[in-house]
Amino acid sequence: MNHLIPPHGGSLIDLRTKHPEADLERAQSLPQLALSSRNLADLECLATGIYSPLEGFVDEATYTSIVSDMRLPSGLAWSVPVSLQVADASQYPLDSDIALSWQGEIVATLHLTSKFSPDQDHEAKQVYGTDDDAHPGVTAVKEAGQHYLGGKVTMLKDIPHEDFLAHRLTPQQTRAAFAERGWHTVVAFQTRNPIHRAHEYLTKVALEMVDGLFINPLVGTTKSDDIPADVRMQCYEMMIEHYYVADKVLLGVFPAAMRYAGPREAIMHAIARQNYGCSHFIVGRDHAGVGSYYGTYDAQHIFDELDEDALAITPLKFEHAFYCTRTKQMATAKTSPSRPEERVFLSGTKVREILSGGERPPEEFTRPEVAQVLIEAYRAKTS
Repeated sequence: MNHLIPPHGGSLIDLRTKHPEADLERAQSLPQLALSSRNLADLECLATGIYSPLEGFVDEATYTSIVSDMRLPSGLAWSVPVSLQVADASQYPLDSDIALSWQGEIVATLHLTSKFSPDQDHEAKQVYGTDDDAHPGVTAVKEAGQHYLGGKVTMLKDIPHEDFLAHRLTPQQTRAAFAERGWHTVVAFQTRNPIHRAHEYLTKVALEMVDGLFINPLVGTTKSDDIPADVRMQCYEMMIEHYYVADKVLLGVFPAAMRYAGPREAIMHAIARQNYGCSHFIVGRDHAGVGSYYGTYDAQHIFDELDEDALAITPLKFEHAFYCTRTKQMATAKTSPSRPEERVFLSGTKVREILSGGERPPEEFTRPEVAQVLIEAYRAKTS
């Protein structure tokens, strides 16, 4: 695997215990902290190396450096703090261990080295570009608690997932899979929406430049009006079966929770894909955006603000793709001479609007097999 891009920071972090039985027994006597679904997603990303080089929930110095400068104290680029927040931290003394639990089961421990209560409005403005409580990311931060706990984590048992088991690949596993396929360069594609024609176009253009494509949909916590992850996964599987060269594509889920941090989250997503072993990362229109909080291409521009050597992974920046009624194919303003009225712009939001009206997305928006999956899911939800 030496021919693949190195992990961010040089080493792939693995925080999973080598002594699960003994460590679990000891953890039974520790004070417990119940994790939220967002915390659990972050824990998994930390423990399996998706968030390399982080080794735990951020301490105060790391938090401050990330929020203010988009860097770790070491100088390495990092854009969004991975925080563990609580309403009351008094029961957790410094320099002690805490058992982290999910649905009553202990899954990890945290060695607490930092407790702090930062200015959350400042965090919101820096990370999300707004302190508007209507922003879902800002809301999540403020509802999680004012007190932050930082320290190294140790994963004691695997997260008890029941879905997408064949596609839950760690960075160690994706790197091995890429190497087995003989891929030296790999482009990653992230989405929280069902795959539509614009996505297909971008991924296939990108695939012409590299050895393989890693479709890596986010399946952690998203907004309530986003298409459910299981429906989206059916769409990806259908597309790969009918419209891609199967041995040039790997499908694996991204367990992270969605933060909707726009440009800053695009950086975080790129770093995660570098850790998976990808050399390139597609950044399209309004990556990780929500509402009108970010400009159309802000998530692309932020990569230009970083030092040239800040990231090893290469962002592939694409313009807004559309279906051209003149040429009967997908295109962008770079490749189509069409007039505005000849351009059908696609988006996950538009697909959701069509479905909410009980209509079938047209072929200009998405392939018929995917449209069938979506309309059946919508009918099942509303019946």
